Amino acid sequence: MTETGPHTTADATADAPASHGYITDKDRYLNRLKRIEGQARGIRTMVEDERYCIDILTQISALTSALETVALGLLDDHLRHCVVDAARAGGVEAEEKIAEASQAIARLVR
Repeated sequence: MTETGPHTTADATADAPASHGYITDKDRYLNRLKRIEGQARGIRTMVEDERYCIDILTQISALTSALETVALGLLDDHLRHCVVDAARAGGVEAEEKIAEASQAIARLVR
């Protein structure tokens, strides 16, 4: 994931630290990503152990779904915070954030 710059709000001062929409759920995201890492290691082990193809594919499907859930959550947070704040501020930043969100959505649906 790439980012063009720090998240800012219309009310933020120049000295305020940047924050991202997901920050309030950071621990939840980190815990979910740790579980996803475990799932990926489990799939590798299944291949090493020469498990049945369909069983491996089932686990890959579960892993894909878990990653998509995280991605959609992050996208929702981005839209609700970064994009909304930029839209309130207007101007070039708003256009950039909307374009950035549109590109992220396009990558997710490929």
